[in-house]
Amino acid sequence: KEFVSVEMSVFHQNLIKQNTVLRAGCIGGCKPRGKQFHPNCSVCREWRNEILSHHTNRNGEINWGNCRPWLWSSEHWEVAKAYMPRGSADIQGPDKCDAAALLNLIGFCDHFRFVSQQKVREVIKSRNELMHSSEMSVSSAWIDEYALKIHDLLNEFRCVPEVKQAAIEIKKILSSDWAVVLSGRDDVDGIPNMSNEDEAVQISTMEIELLKEKLQEILLDEQDVLSEEDISRIGKFRCFLEGSKDLGSNFHAAIQRLLNLEQKKEHKHQRSNSNDIEAEKHTEDEKSEDPPRKKQKNSV
Repeated sequence: KEFVSVEMSVFHQNLIKQNTVLRAGCIGGCKPRGKQFHPNCSVCREWRNEILSHHTNRNGEINWGNCRPWLWSSEHWEVAKAYMPRGSADIQGPDKCDAAALLNLIGFCDHFRFVSQQKVREVIKSRNELMHSSEMSVSSAWIDEYALKIHDLLNEFRCVPEVKQAAIEIKKILSSDWAVVLSGRDDVDGIPNMSNEDEAVQISTMEIELLKEKLQEILLDEQDVLSEEDISRIGKFRCFLEGSKDLGSNFHAAIQRLLNLEQKKEHKHQRSNSNDIEAEKHTEDEKSEDPPRKKQKNSV
């Protein structure tokens, strides 16, 4: 994380050095909204163009709502957030970042072009598979494949001291027995097959962080129009949390919020059905009120 912050600081300094317009702060009170950003001032327009020009996917969407444009000229991390997933607005630095945010930053900012984009995409793809699983469960084969992908990606940072230690810890955790941890049973925190108590704590902590990311993703989706599939996914995830005594306790407020989402959708669905039935009945009533038309004889 420190490495990413230093690199983004260098990136920020280079941008300002090469384009002096960027040194000035926002003078138009420019505020983005979600994926839309229409700057009022020339400085923010210039910043927007620079950020877009360094995006590895020129046709990709940018979550401008993550950023505070008036800070772009002075804080490199505000620029970094333009390359992160939505919901990153309150991330004040790399220490507060989850893996998804850092992976997106490395994958979408061309300052990190020295890193294999294919390897970044493979790790992101695997994380998405896990995060989109309602039961948060994967097979041993999946974990082995994921470990290999992480190893390949970390190898891109082999010259970074902090990454070496991280690689050792990740390898140790992924080589442990995850069978009980991912099952959603009550003994999440009392992992019986662990040879080392510290490993159990590390895995439990990692699991909690993954669940928090999953929850954030669902609650962000709440801002959009939820489909029946979304509600089904929310219900399964809620049941998963409720199925574990420890998780149920830690995520009590979240479970209630998920339940409210389901009930809100169900109420909306019932109201829609009721309106459809009422409209049908009204149509039938109108038809029954129409007097029968008499046949007219054709005149010769």
